[in-house]
Amino acid sequence: MKVPRNKLNLLLIGAAIGIATWLFWESVSQPGLEQWSGKIEEMAFYRNENNTGPIRRIYTVYVKDATAEDMRAYADRMPYTKYGTTTVYFFSERDRTPKDLRAENPHFDPDFNSNCIAVYEKNSMAQVQFRRNPFD
Repeated sequence: MKVPRNKLNLLLIGAAIGIATWLFWESVSQPGLEQWSGKIEEMAFYRNENNTGPIRRIYTVYVKDATAEDMRAYADRMPYTKYGTTTVYFFSERDRTPKDLRAENPHFDPDFNSNCIAVYEKNSMAQVQFRRNPFD
């Protein structure tokens, strides 16, 4: 049985539209950072201005009520650039979370170290390290 060329074209176009719709839906329905709204709040952000070399991103985050798994999942969704680094510091008190960050270590005033409950680091080779109480 031979299928007419017009019907075959319509079938192929319909399949292409269906696949494109499915891909679009999958890309826009992924969970984002809003799932931690009320639990985790970004307080400060630093990004170097070097657009030709490694990009360095540093965040300080206030954690109201989140588990270690929540913190790790939150940090996993932060932007990362190949050969760059992303560092997220988690703090337990809003008033004792640094608002000013710098590129060099230490990234913030050491007076805040006692309130840092965890740090997440993704290095230039995409290896992740998550440490609880990093300054103890």
